Amino acid sequence: MILGHCLAHARRYVVDVVPSFPGECPRILEALGTVYHHDAETRAQGLSPQARLAYHQTHSGPVLEEQLHRWLRTQVAEHLVEPNSRLGQAIRYLLTHWKPLILFLRQPGAPLDNGLCERALKKAILHRKNAMFFKTLTGAHVGDLFMSLIHTCELEGVNPFAYLTVLQRHSDAVAANPPAWLPWNYQEALATPAPASG
Repeated sequence: MILGHCLAHARRYVVDVVPSFPGECPRILEALGTVYHHDAETRAQGLSPQARLAYHQTHSGPVLEEQLHRWLRTQVAEHLVEPNSRLGQAIRYLLTHWKPLILFLRQPGAPLDNGLCERALKKAILHRKNAMFFKTLTGAHVGDLFMSLIHTCELEGVNPFAYLTVLQRHSDAVAANPPAWLPWNYQEALATPAPASG
């Protein structure tokens, strides 16, 4: 297991105290904004995990390690911030969790934050709210199945409604060979002519 912390959560601690510390907070937020900009560049260029890692090490590493981390340590070491203030707590959080917060500078494919997981959890939370209307355990099981299929479609960039409609229209073929009708490959099955019935 590799431990990584969410950079967006660390950023939120700082955003929350901007009104009280308008001089210090922008320095932290600008550095983190630069890192997120670099990450957007890697996605726009379609870089592989290894190439993305090298890009971040070259462009984000100096911003975080040589500028931000050094500045954060100076604030604490030279008593420039009250440790028990909200800014002091935000800085302490950053410093205490610094290594897992910058996992993306060491591990290929490591995300900057856990936004993907949080978006996935929203599906489960919405489903849980709707689950109170299921009358039977079988109905709840079917609802779970559809939630999983819909979210998988969204992750694959497939229209969930169109996908589920195709499954209904080809239910016999789906039952005969389920792996051929998954969201990432069902178009191939759809394009394959059905075998002639003997």
